[in-house]
Amino acid sequence: MSAHTHLYLVSAQATPNLTPALDPAVAPKRVLLLVSPDMRVRAGWLESVLKPRGIRVERCEIRDAWDVEHVQQQVLALLEREQSLAAAGDIALNATGGTKPMSIAAYEVFRAADLPIFYIHPEHDRLIWMHPAGRPVVDLANRVKLDAFLQAHGARVQSAATDAIPESRRELTDWLVAQSHRLAQPLGTLNWLAMKAKGTLRSPILDPQQRRDMALGDLIGRCSGTGLLSVVSGQLRFPSEAARFYVNGGWLEEHVYAVFWELRREERRIQDLARSLELYRQDPRGAEVHNEIDVACLAENRLYLVECKTKAWKGGDGPGSEALYRLDALADLLGGLQGRAMLVSYLDLPAHVRRRAEDLRIHVCAGARLPELRGEISRWFP
Repeated sequence: MSAHTHLYLVSAQATPNLTPALDPAVAPKRVLLLVSPDMRVRAGWLESVLKPRGIRVERCEIRDAWDVEHVQQQVLALLEREQSLAAAGDIALNATGGTKPMSIAAYEVFRAADLPIFYIHPEHDRLIWMHPAGRPVVDLANRVKLDAFLQAHGARVQSAATDAIPESRRELTDWLVAQSHRLAQPLGTLNWLAMKAKGTLRSPILDPQQRRDMALGDLIGRCSGTGLLSVVSGQLRFPSEAARFYVNGGWLEEHVYAVFWELRREERRIQDLARSLELYRQDPRGAEVHNEIDVACLAENRLYLVECKTKAWKGGDGPGSEALYRLDALADLLGGLQGRAMLVSYLDLPAHVRRRAEDLRIHVCAGARLPELRGEISRWFP
């Protein structure tokens, strides 16, 4: 069913060209990229993923992606150069990408030459044969990994954590989530103390009110029991920056990641998962921009990004709103049209934050809903 060579129309959406190239059932030995001047950088991103995987990649430049006649002439010239493959029907067109004029022009040329043409369904992740009729639909394999997916979208992963969460940490975060109604205020105090310990690994000395707070004492005791901190002379002391960061809110990221990890063991549609991603993506000028992602997941070749927050959200258009806009932008830049974003908050969200998240189509799991995170994630998936 696979053809020796695929012709891809390069556009801002990398996924429809990436997934068929990496599926063993239809993967080509060679890819031709039809590239307009404004898509040269994106063509380079795609090449950087395909070439290391043994796929030969060549470019076919076009002058104008909106000139149907020009594109037709270029595709005709391409088939003339590939006469032996065309005669054997061993070159196929992926009509998914490019501009509409590019897709129409290339389709007409391949259809007239009676050559194979396919389309990648964006919602169902399937390869559908448009010509010739009668070929079966191909459910594309979930073979793409996060680093390759992000690389094809112009991002370089600097570091990421992919290990399982220790059982002692799981028990702690499960307890924190289950006790969220009781621990919201003392957890805010603990966050503040851990934040003040940055650089020194020593918090301010607890004041009398904090020392009398039984819920805070219970919380500190739980963290001390897992080796995350100790109490010496009335102040919290952290064994490492990693432990301090964890107490300062990093625990929620681990909890969300652990829930995804459990789902992945049970559901084949989750193909890759990571947390604490440090990555650099290229802006339109080619400069690298640093970004951090709490949890990232690939499921059915679709990217899911999660932002985790334990602190209270400020009113107005402050840091909370900026975080939502950043999350929405990253889902679009790194995931394309099918990218999805979720906000997980230990505390409930103000009404204006929920409205803005809804406007941006960001899924929310917050406050009292947090113990139901597993079900929320399942409903979030397609």
